Amino acid sequence: MTKRKKQFFPPKVNKRAPTPAGSDDSYERPNLATINVQAGAGRAGFSVGDKVLIEGGGTYSGEVATIEKLNTGVIPSAVVRTASGTTRHVRTIDLSPARAAEQTVKEPSVQAS
Repeated sequence: MTKRKKQFFPPKVNKRAPTPAGSDDSYERPNLATINVQAGAGRAGFSVGDKVLIEGGGTYSGEVATIEKLNTGVIPSAVVRTASGTTRHVRTIDLSPARAAEQTVKEPSVQAS
């Protein structure tokens, strides 16, 4: 049995010259994630049962929620139940105490018949 000849592929060539990091010409992806380094500090003053307003970006941004559980860790977070009934994990840096006016407007009211 004869040996097969090994096939050599041409090396991949980078056609774009690398730009220096941090310069004005450096390429920045539009979907580049940004990291909030202050999120590790969290926000103090929350306890279970508090009404909070969800800030930051996302689906539930601007909704009033109730804290069900507080998690301590590298980045403090809380499990909250929104006024619509869904639960989610939120960093405490993205929470702020809800004002009384926002609580009455955002929460659905139950009417008795």
